[in-house]
Amino acid sequence: MTLDQIIPYLPHFQAALNTSAALLLGAGYSAILKKNRDRHRRCMIAALVISAIFMVSYLTYHAEVGYTPFEGYGLIRPIYFTMLASHVILAAAIVPLVLITVYYAVKQNFSKHPKLARWTLPLWLYVSISGVLIYILGFHIYKPLT
Repeated sequence: MTLDQIIPYLPHFQAALNTSAALLLGAGYSAILKKNRDRHRRCMIAALVISAIFMVSYLTYHAEVGYTPFEGYGLIRPIYFTMLASHVILAAAIVPLVLITVYYAVKQNFSKHPKLARWTLPLWLYVSISGVLIYILGFHIYKPLT
């Protein structure tokens, strides 16, 4: 299979990755609330790996396709673009936050790790969930013209 054949499937793949990351983040949070550090660690590592795969897929897709215009009109446009703008800004901000939070965990700095994770987790969840909503709006409800 060539890259040209794979490209049309990448947005669907990316939505599945974002959904998986959000579910793993929730499971990891639940695990740490129950003091299950091993399960928490496994869930968070899986969410990190899935998010990294998402990023490679996303960059590949947009390097090949470029800009995909949003076809919705009326009141949905400002709603969509507000969500998209917040998603993009927070997606850029979340990368260093995640990496620093992971660094504190790896270094077993459990005074700083949970303090930063309290900010990182909800932002990471927002980015994952809003990514799925943007996908649903842009590829299913208001399908791109082909």
